[in-house]
Amino acid sequence: MPGGPAAGPVGGVSGGLPGAASGGGTPSRRAARTSEGGRAARRTGRGGKPRLGFGLIGPRRDRHSAPLDQLGALALPVGDDGVVIGVDAESRPAVLGINRPSPYDITLIGGLWTAQVLALRAAATGARVAVETGRAPAWTSLAQAAGGGQPCITLHDVGRVPPQGASAGSPVVVIRDCGMRPPRGRVVSAPWQSVVTLLPYLSPVAPRLLEKSSLVGVQRVSPDEAAQIGRIMGLQRAEWEALSTLADGVTLWCTPGDRQFVMTQATDAETGLLGGARRMD
Repeated sequence: MPGGPAAGPVGGVSGGLPGAASGGGTPSRRAARTSEGGRAARRTGRGGKPRLGFGLIGPRRDRHSAPLDQLGALALPVGDDGVVIGVDAESRPAVLGINRPSPYDITLIGGLWTAQVLALRAAATGARVAVETGRAPAWTSLAQAAGGGQPCITLHDVGRVPPQGASAGSPVVVIRDCGMRPPRGRVVSAPWQSVVTLLPYLSPVAPRLLEKSSLVGVQRVSPDEAAQIGRIMGLQRAEWEALSTLADGVTLWCTPGDRQFVMTQATDAETGLLGGARRMD
């Protein structure tokens, strides 16, 4: 009607569209804002703090726990790491940890057969074996047979062993088969490089070698030699008296705090290559 109130919103609805309240926008816009808000909340996590990964928060579970007196039941039956050199008196494997991150010297007063078994088994663990010897023919067939054609056992004349470049990924065992009076070696023990010195008998240089060695192996020797070794190594009487009666293949391995008699039993392959256990060569 002329002169009446101006036309305006009808029923409080703007623009004549249902649900389009002032400042609210269209339903599609509100849905977009709601979705963006949800993603932002998920990105920040609880309390508005950023979370790495932008993933959903997973289920929460109680931590696994066990009483202190039950922890022993969780122990794993893992043995020592090294070369299985034989079996002890209870027929359990005797393991010689020869590859170490620190210098390690071993002296073996014994036969060539035991030293060669040690060389084969060290090579089987992945170590490179360098043999310094004055009797190369005694080692040639062994070096040729080991490693399936790979030069894992190399032979060198006395005093001619080159630097080996030992490392944790490529440990080295140097075996010195240089007779009764081995000269001082050019290549000495170092991290991941152990040195095994083979003496056929107790020689004049043996006391010095025994005292500086981290590990000493003794096979059958004469009663006089046994008594001298007992004094140097601090063996009990029963231990050093047994040294003159040991069977072929039996070795007494000594450290400053441990003693163990070990029987080295050759595998069929080792027997075919080296023959049976023997103290004399």
